[in-house]
Amino acid sequence: MSNNSSAAPEIVRLDGVRKVFTVRKDNSLKDRIVHFGRLGHAYRQHFVALDDATLAIEAGTTVGLLGANGSGKSTMLKLIGGILAPTEGTVHTRGRMAALLELGAGFHPDLSGRENVYLNAAILGLTHDEIEARFDDIVAFSGVEEFIDTAVKFYSSGMYVRLAFAVAVHTDPDILLVDEVLAVGDEAFQRKCMDRIQQFRDEGRTIILVSHSAQQVAELCDRGIVLQAGKVVYDGETNGAISALRDVLDGRRVGEAPPDATRHPIQVKRIEVIDGSGTVTNDVRVGEPLTMRIHVDSLRPIERWEVGFSIDTPLGHMVLASNTDLLKVRLAPIVGPTVVDLTIDEVHFGAGQYYVNANAAGVSESSSHGLMQGARFTVLSEPGTVGSVSAHVSVAAVAGEA
Repeated sequence: MSNNSSAAPEIVRLDGVRKVFTVRKDNSLKDRIVHFGRLGHAYRQHFVALDDATLAIEAGTTVGLLGANGSGKSTMLKLIGGILAPTEGTVHTRGRMAALLELGAGFHPDLSGRENVYLNAAILGLTHDEIEARFDDIVAFSGVEEFIDTAVKFYSSGMYVRLAFAVAVHTDPDILLVDEVLAVGDEAFQRKCMDRIQQFRDEGRTIILVSHSAQQVAELCDRGIVLQAGKVVYDGETNGAISALRDVLDGRRVGEAPPDATRHPIQVKRIEVIDGSGTVTNDVRVGEPLTMRIHVDSLRPIERWEVGFSIDTPLGHMVLASNTDLLKVRLAPIVGPTVVDLTIDEVHFGAGQYYVNANAAGVSESSSHGLMQGARFTVLSEPGTVGSVSAHVSVAAVAGEA
């Protein structure tokens, strides 16, 4: 159970929830006929997807569900959404729910986009009058205005997902369930998804999301729940959840020290993006300063060491990198947790999304550790140019020359 005390009412509660699936191993019709009534039980296997999950989620919180593939994250989300029923235990929820689990699951391929908006929104609980009132906003958000009267079987996968997402987020939910939906679509659509979910968060709605992105959880969530083999192994603040997830993925018990800690004593713990006012931010404007605040820890004293960063596009193209060696800066010896700020005086990146990586390395002894995509930010700039860099472009017509 989370230690987070809040006066907000519980909006979701799971008590001793267990979900067991029966998997058949006799896949062919012949196998089923041959073994029917005799050894049929030997060809069935029980799989425990969720085991004795007990937790409460307060209204207005954003919770991230983390874990390796097959750990039970999506099963828990579907149990909360009422899509699955528990084998044992109880699930209680309050308020209207929107589930971004399998986008477009209620769409009919032979119906037009317009008809599917009405059909899907009705399935999600809106009345005809509510759909009428929100229809224009749904279509505008989706960006498929030109094709709204075309059968959705002719839509691209991106158009299909955008329309389905637009319907789901316009149902005015009290609880929003999100299962890796932000991993689909192009970069602009993913940013639009993130912005809308951030808006829901600001409005005090309850959001429960499954994500494999530590940065996404750190950016959006108040609380993290880590699952391993169907069991809740961590429930608490997000930085602790991200550490617990790394323990799980590395095959350690949660909180157990890495086995190579003595060989690699220097570690990058996290990265923060800081604006010119000293505030942690996700949005940066062209021409303003930008600081990469790198949190480093050492398990024993290191006399000489270096730290650096690189900034990549979402496609992995590096746009800028530097380190204390290139800058000819010698850092003081490190003993325990240390913070290093590396500041760009003026940002001249093109508009779009960027990821920050960081690395720390010992010089007086061989040790290094890096954190990839430890932070993310979006550059906001005036229209007029595109590309990885930003510049002011002026136009002048010279008379008499061709």
